[in-house]
Amino acid sequence: MSEPIIELADGNKIPQIGLGLWQIKDESVFAEAYKAAINAGYRHFDTAQAYHNEQFLGNQIVNSKIDRKDLFITTKIAVQNFGENKSMKSFEASLELLKTDYVDLLLLHFPVPVLRKKTWLRLEDIKRQGLAKSIGVSNFTIKHLEQMQAFANEMPVINQVEMHVFLQQQALLKYCKEKKIVVEAYSPLAHAKSMDNSVINQLSDKYHKSYAQIMLRWAFQQQVVIIPKSVNPKRIEENFNILDFNITDEDMVLLSNQDKNLRTCWNPELVP
Repeated sequence: MSEPIIELADGNKIPQIGLGLWQIKDESVFAEAYKAAINAGYRHFDTAQAYHNEQFLGNQIVNSKIDRKDLFITTKIAVQNFGENKSMKSFEASLELLKTDYVDLLLLHFPVPVLRKKTWLRLEDIKRQGLAKSIGVSNFTIKHLEQMQAFANEMPVINQVEMHVFLQQQALLKYCKEKKIVVEAYSPLAHAKSMDNSVINQLSDKYHKSYAQIMLRWAFQQQVVIIPKSVNPKRIEENFNILDFNITDEDMVLLSNQDKNLRTCWNPELVP
């Protein structure tokens, strides 16, 4: 079964399931995870300057039998690289590490105060030069997106945020849909911080799917992009294998009731 694609506001398309590459520090482990992902059907890979593994992905892109045009590569400008000149220099370094002359998606990693305006305008320049096909943000709240409207020549097509059954971000999701900004869910398994929920366990039995697959399918049916992270080949395959079942509307309501505002990462709501 081919992977679903979501069309972005700029006309580009993004695979709805990607492999998150956070915390993979060993190149041999990285290579094994990449190979397992390719074999499972992934073509979307999400890295960042802050992950310090762009070079690993670059090596795999070069060695892969998959054409570059069939891959979807995301990277992000790190907080310490915000600013008009630093962001450009750091992005040029990222392209070298990734061994490619463009990325499919370039994001601001966090809503850094003061510098985010100049850095976003630099991303617009990068897109105009064809070095990034699409540009977006990560960890932006409704407030931050509203502020952007005062200076952005074009709004982000993606907002990558922590989102899972236990942190559903429904107000942000509604706002982004209205503004044609696709939400991309990182940590869609909540870093395994809550793996004993009785409702999810019941649905796991009902659909003959794992606990993780129920969580991922819930997010998938919200029409968001999901980027689960794993280095275990079996789990990488399992996380992709959510396309052959559908959670009923009634069961989606049960899952919607499990929201408990559980953040497993930073809280951007505290940023002005």
